[in-house]
Amino acid sequence: MKSEITGITRANEGIQGISWNILGQTYVPKSNTENSFSWHATLPPGTFVPPHIHPDQDEYLYMLEGKLDFVLGNSEAQATPGDLIRLGMGVPHGIFNKSDQTAKVLFWVSPTKKLFDLFWGLHNMKEQKPEDVVAMAAEFNIHFLPPPPGAG
Repeated sequence: MKSEITGITRANEGIQGISWNILGQTYVPKSNTENSFSWHATLPPGTFVPPHIHPDQDEYLYMLEGKLDFVLGNSEAQATPGDLIRLGMGVPHGIFNKSDQTAKVLFWVSPTKKLFDLFWGLHNMKEQKPEDVVAMAAEFNIHFLPPPPGAG
């Protein structure tokens, strides 16, 4: 079991100096144990994470800057700085920056499962083609949903 190391991860640093580029966003891991994994995310305008499901993880987002739109199950919502978004395991959700400003968010999941490893895999892809991202995510038990009828 990997347990937490007491200390401080500085504002502009990730653990072990890691920074990932995933779907046009920057993810900087802040902590990683068996029970919890957190990362700071910078989402430029126009970027998004398509609707997907974590069948065995709860996910949380704490809004630091900007505004994000969400698909939460069968509803839609917006969040702004200071808001906490709670995404229960098994609930479909998508994250969209439809604004003209960069959004900054602290994410975390519990338990960690294989998400840290998935982010490494996605970051290391030569080209993050949607079909390859979806296939790799499924190998790590993250399941992207098909686009709604008439989309695209």
